[in-house]
Amino acid sequence: MFKFKPDYEAAMKRVNLFWEREETDRPLVSIVFRKPCASDFPHKKHASWEDYWLDLDYRVEEMVRTAENHVYYAEAMPVLWPNLGPEIFSAWAGCPYEFGANTTWTKPCIFDWAADSEKAVAAETHSLFKKVERFTEMLLERGKGNFIVGLTDFHPGGDHVAALRDPEVFATDLLEYPGEIKSKLKTSYDEYFPMYDHFVNMIKECGMPVASWLPLPSDTSMYIPSNDFSCMIGKEMFDEFFLDGLIDECRHYKKSIYHLDGPDALRHLDSILGIGELNAVQWVPGAGRDEPLRWMDVYKKILSSGKGLNIGNVSPSDLDALMRELPAKGLWLGMTGINDEEAAKEVMKKIGEWPAR
Repeated sequence: MFKFKPDYEAAMKRVNLFWEREETDRPLVSIVFRKPCASDFPHKKHASWEDYWLDLDYRVEEMVRTAENHVYYAEAMPVLWPNLGPEIFSAWAGCPYEFGANTTWTKPCIFDWAADSEKAVAAETHSLFKKVERFTEMLLERGKGNFIVGLTDFHPGGDHVAALRDPEVFATDLLEYPGEIKSKLKTSYDEYFPMYDHFVNMIKECGMPVASWLPLPSDTSMYIPSNDFSCMIGKEMFDEFFLDGLIDECRHYKKSIYHLDGPDALRHLDSILGIGELNAVQWVPGAGRDEPLRWMDVYKKILSSGKGLNIGNVSPSDLDALMRELPAKGLWLGMTGINDEEAAKEVMKKIGEWPAR
């Protein structure tokens, strides 16, 4: 089905086993390595980082060349998605948008809840919405028969409203303006879900599965609910303000995997695992804390709850402990440190001996 993933159908069968948490002989495995004959895409000098981010012709060609340069081994999927930064939905709602070398960020647009809240509304007429739409169209044109086109990084919900206001100010607003925040969260989801559906429909009309920056496709639809702001608040406040919205997200997406980012977010794990519609959790401990074996209790808690689990940055030397402690069912490993097909085959041979539990 896809030139960049000749074994797509076989890989997708295992992806579906993960989504459904069905019994399996081994975990889902993603291995990506650079082809020995790879050639880099010619560099183009841009006048500014904004010019680079918005040069869609160049970026599409750069992305396609990068994908062509890699092997997507085991269940790794070639997903190319229209990345204009992690707060693009907030930009569509009126936040000024800044472009840097590796990421983008917003500036707040709500300075007074009474005066500004009703102005901060996401609109399909926004120039950056049109850019993401065109970016998606261009990738879909190039992707037919070659690769999967994913959804952009929307970042709705709590992170979105925090961006509208500024996260530090937003933290005190939870105490001073609780009614305004709850109202804005509700109306922001009314804006977001039709936009999400719009891009899902674009992808599905081209006969593709749905994926995003987390390359885990679904034949129906999927997304990655998250709340990075939650590291700044306690469980009671998280449950009061944000849990209902996350439940609504998981109900809207056919498949969902929660992006749990950083040790300070672990205080919310019980609440997240209590979302019945949630399929899985991606645990990201953060820079300097990403040794996989350090978090075995977290892995066991997630898996024992009935949710799937994605562990990233797994090296071949980690496998013995993971195989000894964890079941294959519901587990997805993102492997690292594998640079050629011979090493990939050796790793998969070992993983193929995963003990039954």
